[in-house]
Amino acid sequence: MSTRVDIHRGRRIAAYAAGARDREFPAAVTKAAITALVDYIGVAVGAADDAPVRPVRRVAESWAARGNALIFLGPRTTPALAALVNGTMAHAMDYDDAHQMGAGHVSCPCWSAALALASHLGASEKETLAAFITAFEVMARLGGGGPQGVGRSLHRRGFHPTSIFGRVGAAVAASVLMHLDQPTTERALGIAATTAGGLIGSFGTHAKPFHGGKAAMDGIMAAELAAAGFESATHLLETEKGLLDAFIQDRVVEVPPLDFDERWELLRNGFKPYASCRATHASIQAARQLAPRLAGRKITRVHAKIHPNAMVTAGKLDPRTPLECKFSVPFCISLGLRGYRLVAPDFSEATLRDAAVTELLPLIKLEVVPDQPQYEAHLEVHVEGEGSLRADTDIVLGHAQNPMSGADFLEKFQGLVEPVLGPQKTGQLYAGLNQFGQAGSIRKIMDLLDGNARRGN
Repeated sequence: MSTRVDIHRGRRIAAYAAGARDREFPAAVTKAAITALVDYIGVAVGAADDAPVRPVRRVAESWAARGNALIFLGPRTTPALAALVNGTMAHAMDYDDAHQMGAGHVSCPCWSAALALASHLGASEKETLAAFITAFEVMARLGGGGPQGVGRSLHRRGFHPTSIFGRVGAAVAASVLMHLDQPTTERALGIAATTAGGLIGSFGTHAKPFHGGKAAMDGIMAAELAAAGFESATHLLETEKGLLDAFIQDRVVEVPPLDFDERWELLRNGFKPYASCRATHASIQAARQLAPRLAGRKITRVHAKIHPNAMVTAGKLDPRTPLECKFSVPFCISLGLRGYRLVAPDFSEATLRDAAVTELLPLIKLEVVPDQPQYEAHLEVHVEGEGSLRADTDIVLGHAQNPMSGADFLEKFQGLVEPVLGPQKTGQLYAGLNQFGQAGSIRKIMDLLDGNARRGN
């Protein structure tokens, strides 16, 4: 492992969480947290009736647990169950934000836990933002580090960092909102860490979004158990003899430091303009650049230079379901070359059967370039009798260095939410989310998302 060693990492994280409610956050960080909230709610509401969500919702509601936490577009229940369903919703389309340094989909478990507990406990907006930001900063560091860091190393070994560290992030958010002291928070972190798991082999099935929801649920449960006096191991987040040694047994990994005072990881968050695995996005962007120039021409060969992680998380070469298509670099390239926008409706049985798309799949050759960053892609398309066309993605849209615009976020939000809530309530919800720092925002947002909020009710 890295030679940089943090002494008593669990204790340091617990102390950081215990001080969250008194911490002042820069305006840019608060704004980034609200942007993440807008995106999180949009993708969750848009997936309210998606196939992975329906069974999770049915099971959670069948337990008839009482509480004040809202299942989006459903009833109220306990915070843990609300977070389970809402987190599954938020990750169901694989359209939610992703930390560009490898920690996974941080907002999904962290916002799911924070909102469920905030609505249950009646927490203030300021306190809820503090809980989310603190949770994000912890989870992003635990799973970050870039290509040789923890998250990417977990990917290469078959594990999903969102699932593994999402539990810890959610436990931090819950500990802040429950006002747990440092020793109790340490125990909550230990409980969360011992439940960690989640396999890359689940990608393309209902289990991947379930990873996000279950992480949020387990984080809340960890904090509640710790508050009730449950004892746990408190060394599981150390660099030795803990979680990392269990999951990365050869210890070949760069472990990022817990440098909470040096930078804000929330400012390195990444957002998705396309409804597929983030590892496909740079290739999609290059393909879409070429689509207008390819209309009416016969493609004979496609050569794509991709980053190494693309084949780890999105290497399905022969996808058989719309969900599997989200984790297929070739299929996503083909959609892009055929002019699809790759928004949520473009991953359907109809596109899976579109001969114009599927006929390109055997023509696409993928070349993994070892040192190529995840935000880059290079595409060369050969056209019958006309030579070749080339397109490059230098920095993918949605990266912190190439951010989506306000108009991009609004278009994405409207496209997801209007089919569910209708234009009027969508506009009200968007405005309320962007004003989240104001007192009463949580109540107004939850009123719009309660079980009677659907259009026509």
